[in-house]
Amino acid sequence: MIQTYECPGCGAAMQFDSEKQKMVCDHCGTSCTVEELEDIRTHDVEREDEVSGSFSEPEQNGEFKVYKCPSCGAELLTDEHTSATFCSFCGRPSLVEDRLSGVSMPSRVIPFKINKEQAKEQYRAWAKKGILTPSEFYSNSTIEKITGMYVPFWLYDYNARMELSAEATKVRHETRGDYRYTYTDHYMITRDVEADYDKIPADASEKMPDDVMDKLEPFKYEDLTAFEMPYLSGYYSEKYNYTAEDMSQRIEKRIRKYILDTTRNTIKGYTTVNIRHTNSRLNKQNAEYALMPVWVLNCRYKEKDYLFTLNGQTGKIVADRPVSKEKMAIWFVGIAVVVFVILMIIGFAF
Repeated sequence: MIQTYECPGCGAAMQFDSEKQKMVCDHCGTSCTVEELEDIRTHDVEREDEVSGSFSEPEQNGEFKVYKCPSCGAELLTDEHTSATFCSFCGRPSLVEDRLSGVSMPSRVIPFKINKEQAKEQYRAWAKKGILTPSEFYSNSTIEKITGMYVPFWLYDYNARMELSAEATKVRHETRGDYRYTYTDHYMITRDVEADYDKIPADASEKMPDDVMDKLEPFKYEDLTAFEMPYLSGYYSEKYNYTAEDMSQRIEKRIRKYILDTTRNTIKGYTTVNIRHTNSRLNKQNAEYALMPVWVLNCRYKEKDYLFTLNGQTGKIVADRPVSKEKMAIWFVGIAVVVFVILMIIGFAF
């Protein structure tokens, strides 16, 4: 079932506005909070069918499902993980409701704080900092492709305990008369440290590279709010590819490093420390399904893909850029000409 959110004033599609943090109708300017819009849907029974945009079951087309746009009737082709998209014909934002319910329903969401225009400006500034970046990377046709996407994450709460033993030394020097003495004291160190780690994030999307998503952190959890579907209107979104259990090995490797670093940082004041034994015990307390805001732009250059990502809440950028060989050649020629001119001037001066 496809769902859209219609303006209570004029019936046009409403989208979540990251600047106002409200649902906004671009047609008539009506705005309301997510909660107010949900109240309208809940209590106005006569408009329920109109607002929900209910249609018959989707058709299966290979690995994709085909839905009907509730506005123009065009086909919406989605893969099994798409939960929010747009109609390619009329541009109407559409939510795939059956992928946002039951076990597929997120419990929390961080709404977008950075809108598309701000994201484009930050991309332009990033692209132009690279003096050897190919010009195609900051053309308007490329920049317009930047996409706001809610990426699925699991947020884990863990209790961790680390038992550690180490050998350490303290080296001191003493000078008496003409002699300098070195004393080395040896110590056996043991530690037993327990710590709680709350909301450790791990992205659960197969399409987004794990290392890129890790670098986009941290997200500010004070903006975490209870999930409501209207937050997704106007953006793309995906359902998780990996369950919380699927991600356990990856997240526990991360938490073991955290507890080891925490324990190691309690050992201070020694000249050398040599860890001899560690034993970690982890206890998962909770795993919460949440959606995080990310602006994404994939650029292809010389048969290679380059990914630009922007944290849709904090503005942090993680991206890579190619080097234009043509621009590099021009720079080298320019530098060579300048050096040659300077040498000629020096030669004439003498």
